[in-house]
Amino acid sequence: MLAWKPVLNQTGPTEFVFRLFTAVPEFQVLLFLLFLLLYLMILCGNTAIISVVCTHSSLHTPMYFFLCNLSLLEICYTTVVVPLMLSNILGAQKPISLAGCGAQMFFFLTLGGFDCFLLAVMAYDRYVAICHPLHYTFIMTQKLCIQMVVGSTILALTLSLQLTALIFTLPFCGHRREINHFLCDVPPVLRLACADTHVHQAVLYFVGILVLTVPFLLICVSYVFITRAILRIRSAQGRSRAFSTCSSHLTVVLLQYGCCSLVYLRPRSSTSEDEDRKIALVYTFITPLLNPLIYTLRNKDIKGALKKAIVSKAASVTD
Repeated sequence: MLAWKPVLNQTGPTEFVFRLFTAVPEFQVLLFLLFLLLYLMILCGNTAIISVVCTHSSLHTPMYFFLCNLSLLEICYTTVVVPLMLSNILGAQKPISLAGCGAQMFFFLTLGGFDCFLLAVMAYDRYVAICHPLHYTFIMTQKLCIQMVVGSTILALTLSLQLTALIFTLPFCGHRREINHFLCDVPPVLRLACADTHVHQAVLYFVGILVLTVPFLLICVSYVFITRAILRIRSAQGRSRAFSTCSSHLTVVLLQYGCCSLVYLRPRSSTSEDEDRKIALVYTFITPLLNPLIYTLRNKDIKGALKKAIVSKAASVTD
């Protein structure tokens, strides 16, 4: 009964507020415009990739099917976070209800988990394409591609639902608590609980290992075989082409897994809330923004399709 006393003494339903980036109005406006610009660039870049892949039949291959899913995922992922974040930058702190915080955490974890699993699926696709090129079309069928995407989604949904439900069984003392973050992420919300959270921390590490460590190890194993296969290619042009198809994916993997591991797999004693918030800005803005840039700048097929789309659009406008 004593453990629940703080909750029973609340004067109203539990609410959360996000800590402001700055209280200076001029800086608030600058941050708002900066984050809004980055958000619009993410939407435009990833929408362009989806549009190009869907409208060009030459890109209807497993690799671009997964890339299209990744771009759609990045749009949803940032949309779960950024609009609410922008609304809280200007002016006074705006409260979010317990249910609203739980909903944002659930969707954020689901989309983040799906992102990690999808990157592992894309690594497997590259492994089959480079190590077993003659059997690629027989292995990477449309049915298998859809099954892997659906399976990744279901796994991410299951893990995030269980983790979110576990976090929100905790009591939160006081009527209005301040989250030292710009979203309802697990570590900052756990810090606000007025109960023992050792079990919850252990579950968080376990889920982090399933979502981050296991897929990353599978990606590493895939790239060991890919590297061995590429080094066997006799022509320098062939090796260069094979490496170029993997380098874009590998860059995104290192950014995504590196930043997420720093937040979710570090011991709590070695982390600071301010550091976590800065790292979260990287995988909220930088990674989704770099995805379309990396894949378009380093991919001849995407660049060619984009040029054709732009020329076709310009021609239709002049006519």
